Amino acid sequence: MCEAPTDPREVAMAVPRPAAGTAVDPVGLEPVDEIVVTTLVDNVFDALLAGDERTTRTPLGVGPVQAPQFETGTTTVGLMAEHGFSALVSVRRGAVTTRLLFDTGLSPDAMVTNAGRLGIDPSDIQAVILSHGHWDHAGGLAGLAGRRGVRSLPMVVHPMIWTRRRLSVPGREPMELPTLSRRALEGEGFAVLERREPSLLVDGCVLITGEVDRTTEYERGMPPAHQRWTGDAWEHDPLVIDDQALVVNVRDRGLVVLTGCGHSGVVNIVRHAQRLTGVPELHALIGGFHLSGTAFEPIIGRTVDALTGLAPGLVVPGHCTGWRAQHALAAAMPDAWVAGSSGSSFKLAAPAGQLPD
Repeated sequence: MCEAPTDPREVAMAVPRPAAGTAVDPVGLEPVDEIVVTTLVDNVFDALLAGDERTTRTPLGVGPVQAPQFETGTTTVGLMAEHGFSALVSVRRGAVTTRLLFDTGLSPDAMVTNAGRLGIDPSDIQAVILSHGHWDHAGGLAGLAGRRGVRSLPMVVHPMIWTRRRLSVPGREPMELPTLSRRALEGEGFAVLERREPSLLVDGCVLITGEVDRTTEYERGMPPAHQRWTGDAWEHDPLVIDDQALVVNVRDRGLVVLTGCGHSGVVNIVRHAQRLTGVPELHALIGGFHLSGTAFEPIIGRTVDALTGLAPGLVVPGHCTGWRAQHALAAAMPDAWVAGSSGSSFKLAAPAGQLPD
Protein backbone atom coordinates (compact mmCIF):
# COMPACT_ATOMS: atom_id res chain seq x y z
CA MET A 1 0.00 0.00 0.00
CA CYS A 2 1.31 3.47 -0.85
CA GLU A 3 1.86 5.88 2.02
CA ALA A 4 -0.26 9.01 2.21
CA PRO A 5 1.53 12.11 0.92
CA THR A 6 3.34 14.19 3.50
CA ASP A 7 1.57 17.34 4.64
CA PRO A 8 3.31 20.24 2.81
CA ARG A 9 3.24 22.28 6.01
CA GLU A 10 5.14 19.55 7.81
CA VAL A 11 7.75 19.59 5.07
CA ALA A 12 8.04 23.38 5.34
CA MET A 13 8.51 23.14 9.09
CA ALA A 14 11.45 20.78 8.70
CA VAL A 15 13.72 22.96 6.57
CA PRO A 16 14.80 26.62 6.46
CA ARG A 17 12.49 28.79 4.39
CA PRO A 18 14.15 31.29 2.02
CA ALA A 19 12.81 34.81 2.18
CA ALA A 20 14.91 36.94 -0.14
CA GLY A 21 13.82 40.42 -1.12
CA THR A 22 11.17 42.65 0.38
CA ALA A 23 8.26 41.24 2.33
CA VAL A 24 5.24 40.25 0.26
CA ASP A 25 2.98 41.91 2.82
CA PRO A 26 5.12 44.59 4.52
CA VAL A 27 3.97 45.84 7.90
CA GLY A 28 3.48 49.55 8.46
CA LEU A 29 4.92 49.75 11.97
CA GLU A 30 4.25 53.20 13.42
CA PRO A 31 7.22 54.78 15.22
CA VAL A 32 7.03 55.40 18.97
CA ASP A 33 8.57 58.08 21.14
CA GLU A 34 9.77 55.77 23.89
CA ILE A 35 9.89 52.16 25.01
CA VAL A 36 10.85 50.93 28.46
CA VAL A 37 11.59 47.20 28.83
CA THR A 38 11.61 46.04 32.45
CA THR A 39 12.87 42.52 33.02
CA LEU A 40 10.54 40.97 35.59
CA VAL A 41 12.14 37.51 35.49
CA ASP A 42 15.57 36.43 34.31
CA ASN A 43 18.03 33.69 35.25
CA VAL A 44 20.08 36.20 37.26
CA PHE A 45 19.51 38.86 39.90
CA ASP A 46 22.57 40.97 40.62
CA ALA A 47 21.99 43.85 43.05
CA LEU A 48 25.47 45.27 42.48
CA LEU A 49 25.11 45.99 38.77
CA ALA A 50 25.50 49.65 37.87
CA GLY A 51 23.00 51.59 35.78
CA ASP A 52 23.46 54.44 33.33
CA GLU A 53 21.38 57.01 31.48
CA ARG A 54 19.25 54.33 29.84
CA THR A 55 19.54 51.46 32.36
CA THR A 56 17.93 51.39 35.82
CA ARG A 57 18.88 48.63 38.26
CA THR A 58 17.02 47.27 41.27
CA PRO A 59 19.17 47.22 44.43
CA LEU A 60 18.80 45.10 47.51
CA GLY A 61 16.30 46.49 49.94
CA VAL A 62 13.00 46.36 48.08
CA GLY A 63 11.36 44.66 51.05
CA PRO A 64 10.64 44.58 53.85
CA VAL A 65 9.32 41.05 54.33
CA GLN A 66 8.55 39.25 57.55
CA ALA A 67 11.52 37.43 59.11
CA PRO A 68 11.22 36.76 62.86
CA GLN A 69 14.89 35.77 63.06
CA PHE A 70 15.81 39.49 62.96
CA GLU A 71 15.38 41.94 65.83
CA THR A 72 12.88 44.03 63.85
CA GLY A 73 10.94 40.96 62.71
CA THR A 74 11.61 41.89 59.09
CA THR A 75 14.37 41.84 56.50
CA THR A 76 14.92 43.53 53.16
CA VAL A 77 15.13 41.48 49.99
CA GLY A 78 15.98 41.73 46.33
CA LEU A 79 14.19 40.10 43.43
CA MET A 80 13.67 36.49 42.44
CA ALA A 81 15.66 34.84 39.64
CA GLU A 82 14.81 31.56 37.96
CA HIS A 83 15.28 29.72 34.68
CA GLY A 84 12.70 31.73 32.80
CA PHE A 85 11.95 35.06 31.22
CA SER A 86 9.35 37.80 31.57
CA ALA A 87 9.36 41.48 30.67
CA LEU A 88 7.01 44.41 31.08
CA VAL A 89 7.00 46.53 27.91
CA SER A 90 5.82 50.13 28.25
CA VAL A 91 5.35 51.89 24.92
CA ARG A 92 4.73 55.64 24.71
CA ARG A 93 3.50 57.52 21.67
CA GLY A 94 2.74 61.13 22.40
CA ALA A 95 0.95 61.29 25.74
CA VAL A 96 -0.37 57.71 25.58
CA THR A 97 1.47 54.84 27.29
CA THR A 98 0.50 51.18 26.85
CA ARG A 99 1.84 48.36 29.04
CA LEU A 100 2.23 44.84 27.69
CA LEU A 101 3.49 41.70 29.41
CA PHE A 102 5.86 39.64 27.28
CA ASP A 103 6.18 36.11 28.76
CA THR A 104 5.64 35.28 32.42
CA GLY A 105 8.61 33.27 33.73
CA LEU A 106 8.83 29.71 35.02
CA SER A 107 6.98 29.57 38.34
CA PRO A 108 3.55 30.88 39.38
CA ASP A 109 5.17 33.17 41.95
CA ALA A 110 8.34 34.84 40.63
CA MET A 111 6.88 37.27 38.11
CA VAL A 112 4.05 38.55 40.31
CA THR A 113 6.34 38.69 43.35
CA ASN A 114 8.92 40.75 41.49
CA ALA A 115 6.25 42.99 39.98
CA GLY A 116 4.88 43.64 43.46
CA ARG A 117 8.32 44.47 44.87
CA LEU A 118 8.87 46.88 41.97
CA GLY A 119 5.53 48.58 42.60
CA ILE A 120 4.02 47.36 39.32
CA ASP A 121 0.24 46.88 39.45
CA PRO A 122 -0.84 43.85 37.35
CA SER A 123 -4.14 45.59 36.62
CA ASP A 124 -2.18 48.12 34.52
CA ILE A 125 -1.22 45.37 32.05
CA GLN A 126 -3.32 45.72 28.91
CA ALA A 127 -2.33 42.54 27.06
CA VAL A 128 -0.10 39.47 27.36
CA ILE A 129 2.11 38.13 24.56
CA LEU A 130 3.67 34.68 24.79
CA SER A 131 6.83 34.14 22.76
CA HIS A 132 6.21 30.36 22.62
CA GLY A 133 4.70 27.52 24.59
CA HIS A 134 7.62 26.35 26.75
CA TRP A 135 6.68 26.36 30.41
CA ASP A 136 9.60 28.58 31.52
CA HIS A 137 7.87 31.42 29.67
CA ALA A 138 4.27 30.64 30.57
CA GLY A 139 4.41 29.40 34.18
CA GLY A 140 3.65 32.80 35.69
CA LEU A 141 0.21 32.93 34.07
CA ALA A 142 -1.14 31.08 37.12
CA GLY A 143 0.07 33.81 39.45
CA LEU A 144 -1.18 36.57 37.17
CA ALA A 145 -4.63 35.02 36.89
CA GLY A 146 -4.88 34.73 40.66
CA ARG A 147 -3.95 38.34 41.38
CA ARG A 148 -5.00 40.53 38.49
CA GLY A 149 -8.71 40.40 39.22
CA VAL A 150 -9.74 41.75 35.80
CA ARG A 151 -11.48 39.64 33.20
CA SER A 152 -10.95 39.47 29.43
CA LEU A 153 -7.24 40.26 29.40
CA PRO A 154 -6.13 39.76 25.76
CA MET A 155 -3.37 37.21 25.22
CA VAL A 156 -1.69 36.89 21.81
CA VAL A 157 -0.25 33.47 20.98
CA HIS A 158 0.73 31.34 18.00
CA PRO A 159 -1.78 28.51 17.38
CA MET A 160 0.93 25.86 17.84
CA ILE A 161 1.56 27.00 21.39
CA TRP A 162 -0.61 24.14 22.69
CA THR A 163 1.76 21.51 21.25
CA ARG A 164 2.72 18.65 23.57
CA ARG A 165 6.49 18.41 23.85
CA ARG A 166 9.07 16.36 25.63
CA LEU A 167 12.82 15.99 26.07
CA SER A 168 14.05 12.53 25.11
CA VAL A 169 17.74 12.42 25.97
CA PRO A 170 19.44 9.10 25.12
CA GLY A 171 20.04 7.04 28.24
CA ARG A 172 17.36 8.84 30.27
CA GLU A 173 13.63 8.51 30.72
CA PRO A 174 11.80 11.00 28.47
CA MET A 175 10.54 14.05 30.34
CA GLU A 176 7.28 15.48 29.07
CA LEU A 177 7.10 19.25 29.38
CA PRO A 178 4.09 21.03 30.90
CA THR A 179 1.61 21.91 28.15
CA LEU A 180 -0.61 24.99 28.26
CA SER A 181 -4.38 24.45 28.41
CA ARG A 182 -6.47 26.87 26.37
CA ARG A 183 -9.59 25.84 28.25
CA ALA A 184 -8.01 26.61 31.61
CA LEU A 185 -6.64 29.97 30.47
CA GLU A 186 -9.98 31.06 29.07
CA GLY A 187 -11.61 29.90 32.28
CA GLU A 188 -9.29 32.25 34.19
CA GLY A 189 -10.41 35.17 32.04
CA PHE A 190 -7.71 35.39 29.38
CA ALA A 191 -9.06 36.28 25.94
CA VAL A 192 -6.85 34.07 23.75
CA LEU A 193 -6.03 35.44 20.28
CA GLU A 194 -4.27 32.99 17.98
CA ARG A 195 -2.12 34.54 15.25
CA ARG A 196 0.15 32.65 12.86
CA GLU A 197 0.89 35.78 10.81
CA PRO A 198 2.35 39.08 12.04
CA SER A 199 0.10 41.12 14.33
CA LEU A 200 0.02 44.84 15.00
CA LEU A 201 -0.99 46.01 18.47
CA VAL A 202 -1.31 49.39 20.19
CA ASP A 203 -2.63 51.31 17.16
CA GLY A 204 0.04 49.87 14.91
CA CYS A 205 2.99 50.66 17.23
CA VAL A 206 3.89 47.11 18.35
CA LEU A 207 4.61 44.21 16.00
CA ILE A 208 4.32 40.58 17.03
CA THR A 209 6.27 38.74 14.35
CA GLY A 210 4.26 35.54 14.11
CA GLU A 211 6.22 32.72 12.46
CA VAL A 212 9.79 33.73 11.71
CA ASP A 213 11.43 32.98 8.36
CA ARG A 214 14.53 30.78 8.78
CA THR A 215 17.09 32.26 6.42
CA THR A 216 20.49 31.58 8.00
CA GLU A 217 22.27 28.31 7.29
CA TYR A 218 23.58 27.82 10.83
CA GLU A 219 20.54 28.51 13.06
CA ARG A 220 19.03 25.03 12.76
CA GLY A 221 16.97 24.91 15.93
CA MET A 222 16.61 22.36 18.67
CA PRO A 223 18.54 19.05 18.79
CA PRO A 224 16.83 15.66 18.27
CA ALA A 225 16.05 15.29 21.99
CA HIS A 226 13.41 18.03 21.65
CA GLN A 227 10.26 16.30 20.41
CA ARG A 228 6.59 17.01 19.82
CA TRP A 229 3.53 14.78 19.81
CA THR A 230 1.87 14.56 16.39
CA GLY A 231 -1.23 12.75 17.62
CA ASP A 232 0.25 9.39 16.65
CA ALA A 233 3.91 9.50 17.64
CA TRP A 234 6.73 11.61 19.04
CA GLU A 235 8.97 13.25 16.44
CA HIS A 236 11.88 15.67 16.37
CA ASP A 237 10.70 19.27 16.79
CA PRO A 238 13.64 21.40 15.64
CA LEU A 239 11.92 24.66 14.78
CA VAL A 240 9.56 25.39 17.71
CA ILE A 241 7.41 26.99 15.04
CA ASP A 242 5.37 28.96 17.61
CA ASP A 243 8.45 31.06 18.50
CA GLN A 244 7.84 34.76 17.88
CA ALA A 245 9.23 38.11 18.98
CA LEU A 246 8.02 41.61 19.84
CA VAL A 247 9.25 44.56 17.75
CA VAL A 248 8.96 48.34 18.21
CA ASN A 249 10.33 51.09 15.97
CA VAL A 250 11.72 53.99 18.02
CA ARG A 251 11.46 57.18 16.02
CA ASP A 252 14.76 58.09 14.32
CA ARG A 253 16.56 55.29 16.19
CA GLY A 254 15.42 52.01 14.68
CA LEU A 255 14.03 48.67 15.77
CA VAL A 256 13.92 47.35 19.33
CA VAL A 257 13.56 43.55 19.19
CA LEU A 258 12.52 41.54 22.25
CA THR A 259 12.95 37.75 22.18
CA GLY A 260 11.87 35.05 24.62
CA CYS A 261 14.26 32.19 23.86
CA GLY A 262 15.05 33.05 20.28
CA HIS A 263 14.35 29.49 19.12
CA SER A 264 13.93 30.85 15.58
CA GLY A 265 17.56 31.98 15.72
CA VAL A 266 18.25 35.49 16.95
CA VAL A 267 19.76 36.54 13.61
CA ASN A 268 16.76 35.11 11.76
CA ILE A 269 14.48 37.08 14.06
CA VAL A 270 16.22 40.39 13.48
CA ARG A 271 16.34 39.86 9.71
CA HIS A 272 12.67 38.91 9.71
CA ALA A 273 11.77 42.09 11.64
CA GLN A 274 13.82 44.21 9.23
CA ARG A 275 12.19 42.58 6.23
CA LEU A 276 8.64 42.96 7.55
CA THR A 277 9.01 46.58 8.58
CA GLY A 278 11.45 47.86 5.98
CA VAL A 279 13.44 49.45 8.82
CA PRO A 280 17.13 48.48 8.45
CA GLU A 281 18.47 49.92 11.72
CA LEU A 282 18.64 47.68 14.78
CA HIS A 283 18.63 49.94 17.83
CA ALA A 284 18.36 47.30 20.58
CA LEU A 285 18.14 43.54 21.03
CA ILE A 286 16.92 42.21 24.39
CA GLY A 287 16.03 38.72 25.65
CA GLY A 288 17.06 35.09 25.34
CA PHE A 289 19.36 34.13 22.46
CA HIS A 290 19.48 30.35 23.16
CA LEU A 291 23.21 29.87 22.65
CA SER A 292 23.84 27.77 25.76
CA GLY A 293 24.84 24.11 25.74
CA THR A 294 26.74 21.80 23.45
CA ALA A 295 24.10 21.90 20.69
CA PHE A 296 24.32 25.69 20.32
CA GLU A 297 27.79 26.77 21.39
CA PRO A 298 29.26 25.87 17.94
CA ILE A 299 27.24 28.70 16.35
CA ILE A 300 28.20 31.40 18.85
CA GLY A 301 30.96 32.78 16.61
CA ARG A 302 28.78 33.15 13.52
CA THR A 303 25.92 34.60 15.54
CA VAL A 304 28.18 37.17 17.20
CA ASP A 305 29.70 38.12 13.84
CA ALA A 306 26.25 38.66 12.34
CA LEU A 307 25.01 40.71 15.28
CA THR A 308 28.16 42.80 15.29
CA GLY A 309 27.53 43.60 11.64
CA LEU A 310 24.04 44.82 12.51
CA ALA A 311 25.64 47.40 14.87
CA PRO A 312 22.93 47.65 17.55
CA GLY A 313 23.24 50.38 20.14
CA LEU A 314 22.14 48.07 22.97
CA VAL A 315 22.39 44.30 23.40
CA VAL A 316 21.02 42.70 26.57
CA PRO A 317 21.32 38.91 26.31
CA GLY A 318 19.45 37.06 29.03
CA HIS A 319 17.86 33.81 30.10
CA CYS A 320 19.14 31.00 27.82
CA THR A 321 21.97 32.90 26.12
CA GLY A 322 24.65 31.12 28.15
CA TRP A 323 27.89 32.36 29.70
CA ARG A 324 30.12 31.55 26.73
CA ALA A 325 27.94 33.63 24.39
CA GLN A 326 27.70 36.39 26.98
CA HIS A 327 31.50 36.67 27.09
CA ALA A 328 31.75 36.58 23.29
CA LEU A 329 29.11 39.29 22.85
CA ALA A 330 30.65 41.48 25.54
CA ALA A 331 34.07 41.20 23.89
CA ALA A 332 32.76 41.88 20.38
CA MET A 333 30.39 44.73 21.30
CA PRO A 334 31.73 46.33 24.49
CA ASP A 335 29.81 49.58 23.97
CA ALA A 336 26.49 47.88 23.24
CA TRP A 337 26.50 44.84 25.56
CA VAL A 338 24.79 45.25 28.94
CA ALA A 339 24.33 42.52 31.54
CA GLY A 340 20.75 41.42 32.16
CA SER A 341 19.20 40.91 35.57
CA SER A 342 15.75 40.59 37.09
CA GLY A 343 14.44 44.09 37.81
CA SER A 344 16.53 45.94 35.22
CA SER A 345 14.79 48.57 33.08
CA PHE A 346 16.04 49.76 29.69
CA LYS A 347 14.68 53.08 28.44
CA LEU A 348 15.02 53.76 24.72
CA ALA A 349 13.70 57.04 23.38
CA ALA A 350 13.63 59.13 20.22
CA PRO A 351 16.25 61.88 19.99
CA ALA A 352 15.45 64.90 22.14
CA GLY A 353 13.61 67.62 20.28
CA GLN A 354 12.33 65.32 17.54
CA LEU A 355 8.65 65.77 16.77
CA PRO A 356 6.37 63.31 14.97
CA ASP A 357 5.85 63.91 11.26
